[in-house]
Amino acid sequence: MSQTVSRAIDIVDYVSRANRTIGEIADMLGVHKSTALRLLQTLEERGFVRRGVDGRYGMGFELIALGQLALDQVEARTIAHDALTELANSAGHTVHLAQLMGDTIVYVDKVDGRGSVAMGSRIGLTARTNTAGVAKVIGAFQTPEVQDKLIAGADFRRYTDTTITSADAMREEYQRIVERGWAEDDGEMEEFINCVALPIRDARGRVTHGMSVTALRAVSSLEELREHLPEYRETANRISRDLGWRGAL
Repeated sequence: MSQTVSRAIDIVDYVSRANRTIGEIADMLGVHKSTALRLLQTLEERGFVRRGVDGRYGMGFELIALGQLALDQVEARTIAHDALTELANSAGHTVHLAQLMGDTIVYVDKVDGRGSVAMGSRIGLTARTNTAGVAKVIGAFQTPEVQDKLIAGADFRRYTDTTITSADAMREEYQRIVERGWAEDDGEMEEFINCVALPIRDARGRVTHGMSVTALRAVSSLEELREHLPEYRETANRISRDLGWRGAL
């Protein structure tokens, strides 16, 4: 299997530099044409290579889409970081940025506020679908198909009295979030921590990212965090604009 994967990668790299015939590809791999053809057929079906009218193979359009996603992942954190830092400094609370990656939502940036205590979240960790405000706000604005995948990946274990513990309750929560425009974590993972979260749109208007403001309940209650939603929303909207979104927010 590793040899097959290696050969597939070699093909993608080879045809991305110039369109190639099946004979050239077979020679490059050092295999029979029939072996090269089987690999090419699979790659073509997945959009990683394409066959031109002259029979030569070139780079597939799926690679362009994946390349753009890779750039988006790098650029979003870079673009958003200054705004997140300014908000953390002004609010005094921890600010998270998370991103939808396939069937999971991952923390891609975190800026601690003044006097913040250590939290379990960190860059690179998956945000829990049913407890993390930032995961809820991203999930709420996805298609039903994506929501189903996110819900299927949640264990719905009860951590506190306010934890969402079923798929039906999660879908109801998504509906509430869309209607009001923000999400909350009311001590659903840890009783002493709460947060509010807002959606961030990319250049195509899709909610690919979310931003949350998290505080110790003893420092700022959920009600107090809600009072500052207009300020937090300004930051989320600023990041959306910086990512290229020009529609209504």
